[in-house]
Amino acid sequence: MKHLALVALSSVLASVAILGATRAGAAAAEIPAVTETWLNSRTLDLSFRSAEVNEKVGVRVLLPQGWSRTPGRTWPVVYAFHGGNETYTGWSTKTDILKLAAPHDLMVVMPSGGSNGSYADWWNDGKGGTPRWESFHTRELPEIMARYGAGDRRAVIGASSGGQGAMVYAARHPGMYRHAASFSSPTHITMDGMRAGITFINMLGLGADAFRIYGRPGRDDANWRAHDPYHLAAGLRGTGLYVSSGTTGLNGPHTPPGSIWRLTQLSEVLVGRMNKAFVARLNELGIPVTSHIYGHGWHAWPEVNAELKNAWPLILRSLTT
Repeated sequence: MKHLALVALSSVLASVAILGATRAGAAAAEIPAVTETWLNSRTLDLSFRSAEVNEKVGVRVLLPQGWSRTPGRTWPVVYAFHGGNETYTGWSTKTDILKLAAPHDLMVVMPSGGSNGSYADWWNDGKGGTPRWESFHTRELPEIMARYGAGDRRAVIGASSGGQGAMVYAARHPGMYRHAASFSSPTHITMDGMRAGITFINMLGLGADAFRIYGRPGRDDANWRAHDPYHLAAGLRGTGLYVSSGTTGLNGPHTPPGSIWRLTQLSEVLVGRMNKAFVARLNELGIPVTSHIYGHGWHAWPEVNAELKNAWPLILRSLTT
């Protein structure tokens, strides 16, 4: 079983690997040519070269029943972001999102998030430039999806680092999404010890390039805070919110029988700490949030799928009222 990978393990301690950066300001690019691959009558894969990311990206789309390319017709949209070491196919193959959405008159858009993109425009030592994942998801992608009837009634959800992206985008772009949901996601990335751990883990995969994402801890702390849901919490006022995570990383009610527990599951301990702080911050600000901070459970898709089902009625309500 392939688990959601947000966190890598160093010795016996888990550290969460979440990265981000502020947008450095890029001129709007022309909408690129898109290749369409129909998987069935309602599921469409799109492929194109993103000017914001400077690489080829994929997007899986669930279309509403009876969808057509009718000019001027629009539908509500749920944007679903995957976690690290996953792809844009993860939500459709490892959760029940297609089944949940199928009876409803809406679209589900599941885009690439990069194996280490962490839903942010990279800092690049303050110079900006590609990859610009936040700009891709909040500007380039909606422009492309408008071709397919995606409207301005939007919700955003994410698993692991994708949930961090969902909360950051909703806070940094007030009014863009009616609802934001995060499942087992890092929501306080500047909590004590997190910056050092995140930088170390990403250096294992990126070397010195790890500093391109948020910058160097200490020197570039303002940029780290600019992509921390905890510090951005005030921007979530008026957005429906669902926040969930485990706290122990131990086998829980959704652990598949026969699964082998791994030390990397202890990452959920750190995720749980962050989400407790994040929810407390929202409460302190008087911002309504539905939260489920449970005990045992892995940092994995089965837990995400269970929480998706809990959050789904709230997401639907936000798109239809």
